Amino acid sequence: MKSNRILFFLLAVATCGLAQQQSKPVPNPYRVQITADRPDHRYDTGETVTFEILAVDSSDNNRAMDFGSVDFGVFDGLKLIEKDTLGVTGKSLKIEATVTRPGFVRCEAAFTGGGQASIRGRAVVAVSPEEISPSREFPVDFEAFWTEQKARLAEVELAPELTAFETKNPKLETFDVKIPCGDEIRPVSGYFSRPKAAAAKSLPIVLWVHGAGVRSAMAGQAEVGAVQNFLSMDINAHGIENGQSPEFYKQLFSVGFLKNYPLQGRENRDGYYFRGMFLRLVRALDFLTAQPEWDGKTVAVIGHSQGGAQAIVAGGLDDRVTFIGAGVPAMCDHTGLLRKRLSGWPKVIPLDQATQKPDPQVAEMSRYFDGVNFASRYHGEAIFSVGFVDMVCPPSSVYSAYNQLRGEKRIINEPKMGHAAPEEIQLEFLNALKAHAVRDSKSE
Repeated sequence: MKSNRILFFLLAVATCGLAQQQSKPVPNPYRVQITADRPDHRYDTGETVTFEILAVDSSDNNRAMDFGSVDFGVFDGLKLIEKDTLGVTGKSLKIEATVTRPGFVRCEAAFTGGGQASIRGRAVVAVSPEEISPSREFPVDFEAFWTEQKARLAEVELAPELTAFETKNPKLETFDVKIPCGDEIRPVSGYFSRPKAAAAKSLPIVLWVHGAGVRSAMAGQAEVGAVQNFLSMDINAHGIENGQSPEFYKQLFSVGFLKNYPLQGRENRDGYYFRGMFLRLVRALDFLTAQPEWDGKTVAVIGHSQGGAQAIVAGGLDDRVTFIGAGVPAMCDHTGLLRKRLSGWPKVIPLDQATQKPDPQVAEMSRYFDGVNFASRYHGEAIFSVGFVDMVCPPSSVYSAYNQLRGEKRIINEPKMGHAAPEEIQLEFLNALKAHAVRDSKSE
């Protein structure tokens, strides 16, 4: 009997496993390919944009299909230009649109047919993006507000706590650092790394800042800069403990005080969550520029997404910053929806459910935390990246900030990239940083 029960159990397990295998969904082989008629996806206002839509079977060497239908829409930001449903004929479907204002036009299409769930595709083109202007005017008391915030921070004693951190590189010394920012703002929390025995006034500075989410600072990233002979620091975005378990950070983000942090306190500028995050940037630079090894010239801040926003903010808040790297930056053009544009993450302004109009109180507050306004106060060197099909930090929001920069600048355009920071772009940022430091070292 015992052996029969074991056999029954094994058969049940095997049957369950077989059922799970049999119920595993088969990947949909159908795809929607959308292309623009220009490889660089660039147009001028008034020109005709042409998209080609093709439904293909990826399981059959991307054979063009001749059944089913495609639902498509063409959008200028939040404005719908055209939509329709067309039958699939085995040939490309051409969609044309003429746009009269600077921005980004996207074509979205969904294929339905063959008994499969619909599959969507997207392509985006730029229309005179260098002419995208701010969605709102610059706040008259913007500088007064942030000057007061920095003055209050400056009253807090710069009293860093450094704890040695074990590193595998014998040429470096690395520390876990905490720097107080006062009673109402969490401390700077990060890893600081520098080459051993560096001479006084010999090293440039780089500060690495994080994208959205809740995680530890990264000692390895700090050491990336130190290996390149920088005073290098990587800080977590929230002033929390470093080197904790994944569950520690997950709890803070899901049920702890950082749950929904991008929207916390958005009703007024003194209570908005990002006020503390932005002021920690200044305090981190206070610490780095106080190091005797700093060369007195180069101060760089680099990040992607939320980190890209922090890089822009650091440049606009702190005159010591000479270089920023902002990859697919967030927090730009918060009020873009007022001009029918897609706003950047975290899309902080809610819509009234009854009227579908933006909340005026939050819209007003957001202007003091908009990367566009910080960018207009920055005069140093900058490198940006932008993904045209990025719906998290839409390209119009990125360009709205980029166009406000006053110093030497360049932007890496990626027409087919979404919200990403690929290795090749990170390397290009690093190379640009090193070149900037070399030029600074040769200047008088």
